[in-house]
Amino acid sequence: MPSVFSKIINGEIPCYKIAEDERFFAFLDISPLAIGHTLVVPKKEVDYIFDVEDELLAGMMVFAKKVALAIGKSVPCKRIGVAVIGLEVPHAHVHLVPLQQISDIDFSRPKLITDPEKMKFLAEKISHAYLYG
Repeated sequence: MPSVFSKIINGEIPCYKIAEDERFFAFLDISPLAIGHTLVVPKKEVDYIFDVEDELLAGMMVFAKKVALAIGKSVPCKRIGVAVIGLEVPHAHVHLVPLQQISDIDFSRPKLITDPEKMKFLAEKISHAYLYG
């Protein structure tokens, strides 16, 4: 059975897409720790990140870097934090979280309530920065 991320990639579940190429997909987390919290996933469904083939994993990090730079241009923050948890969805993924302080990437914190129109605008803003720098 396909993961929820595969369903998002295939367009079966809507998302706030940031970027995609032939191997990777990035979209806003709908339960973010911070405004701009983005997930980066390989299109190939692999449960555990350290089971992802080396070349694909390396490419995923390069893709994530470009997405992180776009987030940084679009959301006021000191840095973009990177986290891999891997317990919540059986599909390898990387969290990119805009940070003002280290506690901003504490996954035990309550998640933000998101407004769909603001999420749509933010996704478009980050996507534009991804495409055009």
